[in-house]
Amino acid sequence: MWAVARRPRWIALLLLALVLAGVFAALGKWQLERSIENGKPLPAGTETRRTLDEVTTPEKPVGSTLAGQKVTVSGRFVAGDTTVLTGRSGGGTYQAVGHLVDDATGASLPVVIGWADQRSDAVAGGDRLADGATVTVQGRYYPAESPDQDSFEQGEYSAVAPARFVNTWKAFDDRMYGGYVVAGGATADAADLGTIADRAPTREVQFDWLNLFYAVEWVVFAGFAVFLWYRFVKDAWEREQDEEREAAEAAGGAPVDAAAGPVDAPALDDGTADGAPVDDARAEPGRR
Repeated sequence: MWAVARRPRWIALLLLALVLAGVFAALGKWQLERSIENGKPLPAGTETRRTLDEVTTPEKPVGSTLAGQKVTVSGRFVAGDTTVLTGRSGGGTYQAVGHLVDDATGASLPVVIGWADQRSDAVAGGDRLADGATVTVQGRYYPAESPDQDSFEQGEYSAVAPARFVNTWKAFDDRMYGGYVVAGGATADAADLGTIADRAPTREVQFDWLNLFYAVEWVVFAGFAVFLWYRFVKDAWEREQDEEREAAEAAGGAPVDAAAGPVDAPALDDGTADGAPVDDARAEPGRR
């Protein structure tokens, strides 16, 4: 069979199969790298504090890499625009959310100031900062929440939802940040409220099994390309063997066994044993 495989035609086909196998292997390597890359945690750049206008602009959505980013923003809280939320994590029964107007951009920004166990204390804490003075807030920046998360029982709200705040805030010029800030301890202390328990966001690591499956699939394709070449060569060799056998039989010769050579014709049974003399009397009746 390998005599057939060494012919130029099949060598050229082998080279083509190897090229295809190489391409498939490269695709498999790429998919494997993607499965590993997708499983890496996001870089922890959120722990480097930056000014809010360095990381985002008004109306810009907050991506996953920005959630929990440490920021600093300066502005003034608007009097009478304190919103009280309940049912939130981070501490306390009630949390005060103030309306901060950013000095750098003039856009509105919700700020979760702190918590209290009484609604009146939460409102008083928010109003305490809305004295017209410029306040510098340090905290973490998060994506805005949907008002659908609110529980409307007895007029209670739980989501930091700018889409709802625009209907209740008194001073609003239609420019809003796409997220909100959870203030740190300094701002909560200034408002005489408890500090919201907030910590660095965790980056969930998930291995991408779909990309891994694709990588294995490409490796199988690479092996199949070489196997297909082998199968073609073997089929060609078997076809040539059949043609030689049929040609020998058509020429009137003994059938050819590709493995053992020509097959001997069966000997005629004339009643004699190998090497035994012929009995003339029995061979020719009437003769003594």
